[in-house]
Amino acid sequence: MKRLFSGLALFALASSPALAANWAMVPAQSTLGFSGVQTGAPFQGTFGQWSAQISFDPAAPQAAHIKITIATSSAKTGDTQRDEALPGADWLDAKAFPQAVFEATGFTPEGGANYQTTGTLTIRGISQKLTLPFSLAVTGNQAVAKGQITLKRTDYGVGQGSWATGDWVALNAGVNFTLVANKD
Repeated sequence: MKRLFSGLALFALASSPALAANWAMVPAQSTLGFSGVQTGAPFQGTFGQWSAQISFDPAAPQAAHIKITIATSSAKTGDTQRDEALPGADWLDAKAFPQAVFEATGFTPEGGANYQTTGTLTIRGISQKLTLPFSLAVTGNQAVAKGQITLKRTDYGVGQGSWATGDWVALNAGVNFTLVANKD
């Protein structure tokens, strides 16, 4: 009887899909940037504080899970006036909404190193589904994901009052990232 249970346990383990590994973001090598246009002049910025929780098995990308958490107060562009305004109530409202979050389950291979994932992005308490295209290179125990997407900032309530139109600041904002992670 003991052998039967042992055999069933081994069969169950052998026939179940591999468990996804946890990966730890390497902050010093990872970047999260954004871009926009203000009064006709393009600008770029970065979020200095963000983290990622990643569960991923390269053999089963459809089972992947990722959660990116961004400190909204860490947005910087290098322009003092813009940097003082970004965490304010008209823009990211960092006091009321200290974090923005992107969470997705499942990576869909698109050929070669290209993938996409569909998840939910929440900014200022407003959640929207979005599909994020990215490239992914896994070498040994390190993975590097890179991607970019264009968002309509007002879909997330970013830019209130007179900033809600595209008169001074364009409605489209670019987001780009390089996420380097090591397998735990």
